[in-house]
Amino acid sequence: MQHSQPSLPPLGPSWRTLPFHREWLAGQASDLFAFYQNRIINPTGGFFELDEAGRARDDDPVRQIHNTTRMVHCFAIGTLLGHPGADAIVDRGIEYLWNSHRDAEYGGYVWSLDNNGPKDGSKQAYGHAFVLLAASSAKVVGHPLADQLLADIADVLKSRFWEEQHGAVAEEFDRNWSTISQYRGQNSNMHLTEALMAAFEATGDADYLRKAERIAELIIGRHAVSLDHRVAEHFTANWSLDRDYRGFDVFRPYGTTPGHWLEWARLLLQLWVLGNRRHDWLPDASQALFRQAIGLGWDTDNGGFFYTLGWDNEPVLRQKLWWPCAEAIGAASFLCEHRPNDFHEAWYRYLWGFIDRHLIDHEHGGWHPELSEDLRPGTSLFTGKPDLYHALQACLIPLFPATGSLTRVIRQAQP
Repeated sequence: MQHSQPSLPPLGPSWRTLPFHREWLAGQASDLFAFYQNRIINPTGGFFELDEAGRARDDDPVRQIHNTTRMVHCFAIGTLLGHPGADAIVDRGIEYLWNSHRDAEYGGYVWSLDNNGPKDGSKQAYGHAFVLLAASSAKVVGHPLADQLLADIADVLKSRFWEEQHGAVAEEFDRNWSTISQYRGQNSNMHLTEALMAAFEATGDADYLRKAERIAELIIGRHAVSLDHRVAEHFTANWSLDRDYRGFDVFRPYGTTPGHWLEWARLLLQLWVLGNRRHDWLPDASQALFRQAIGLGWDTDNGGFFYTLGWDNEPVLRQKLWWPCAEAIGAASFLCEHRPNDFHEAWYRYLWGFIDRHLIDHEHGGWHPELSEDLRPGTSLFTGKPDLYHALQACLIPLFPATGSLTRVIRQAQP
């Protein structure tokens, strides 16, 4: 009989240590590389997105920056692992970032392109965060353009986005750097925290780590802790909470997003380790965020994380997306290493069972990006197979020490 939550019997050794489970994870990662690698190459530059069956969506020539950058990051990981052909994907992605997404006229990186040039020329903090991640990952694998890309994106983030008085970045500008809005968002800052840690690991520059700590203090230490470890998404220009904000459901949905609580749970532990464990509040906050995401965000009737909750903790967007489950795996894996207990281990195991049963597409490959409330594949927010990044990291994070970015720990594990 299917249950919507795990029981907590004595569990024995962590699955993360079992040879069979580790082989299964490696096999899943290999399947993901194979699904994307030879299908995403766009002969006119950059990468295609894929439909549900894994076919290139050549009917839509638009390339968004987060897709380009995430492919670079993922295939840099593949290069470190020894996946044949991964280095060619990194090379293609870096070239497209430098020669096409980079705005040679105004500076910065445009959000999207088609075959005629910029489609959406806006400069988004979310996209620039992923440029920093891609550049950092490319540096770890020794790409010849990595240093100049890293220097350029670091300068743009410092001179255009970073607001020292707040310890976070502004959100968005027009192509010519005029201000679009006074909106401030946690999502872009969360992903920048991930990228800043990767940049610190790749370069040793402590200013990257300082900025990551500032963001965590603002988003989690100041706001989420005061909201009973619920992560607020939307803010005004002075970083006051905007409870009533309603934006585009994919990137700026109303209310709170439990998947981001899970993402932060992992990032806080990584930040704690990289900061020499000097900030005692980080692991405590990580555990609290994980428990709140499970307690409030998990659908106890059907299973899966509701995409968003209102401030009354009731579901608003009831779809079950793939990435919160992937981030829950990463968070549970880090917690199993740094704060081991039966709760974290049971959920780690249960989540993989849910993912295998409902999210992994055993017919076509890849993961279903969206399920309905009752767990049928859906397309209200996402279509096709838009992402490798979340699923791949879920498969690989448990295989390595929970001490840093995948690029760092994979490199450290090499003889």
